[in-house]
Amino acid sequence: MLGVAAAAAVAGAGLAWWRLSPKSADAQALDHWWASAFETPEGTVVQMAAFRGRPLLLNFWATWCPPCVQELPRLNAFYGSHKADGWQVLGLAIDQVASVRGFLQRSPLAFPVVLGGAAGMGLVRGLGNPNGALPFSVLFNANGTIAERKIGELSETDLQHWRASV
Repeated sequence: MLGVAAAAAVAGAGLAWWRLSPKSADAQALDHWWASAFETPEGTVVQMAAFRGRPLLLNFWATWCPPCVQELPRLNAFYGSHKADGWQVLGLAIDQVASVRGFLQRSPLAFPVVLGGAAGMGLVRGLGNPNGALPFSVLFNANGTIAERKIGELSETDLQHWRASV
């Protein structure tokens, strides 16, 4: 009985790891990302191509996602500490405009935030997160290629590792 239970636990853990592990981004999705433009909560349009040339930490999040909300202050602190070194952070909210505006009024962020809507979820999947789980973060090298990805909340250790990797 114990052997069967142990095997089931290992199989379950393996399946969970496989389902939550980022997959390869498809080249078309990467091209689409750099050609995209999104509105800020204030209505300004931001071209994603403007972020090329320096490391970019892209974070897909939503106000209704507790781990997303929990990691935002950590990302904000990371941005504040490393923007002088050329680092960029961009939050792409998969949420309603009113919800994002209200959240940002209560908890302002120093890095830019854009609104993804339905197109944002397509990008989440295309950039290597087929299940669309949030939060999802992608680290782009200065040349625009993907260096790292993570499904789930970024830790301080993750951020330091990512910083050292580009």
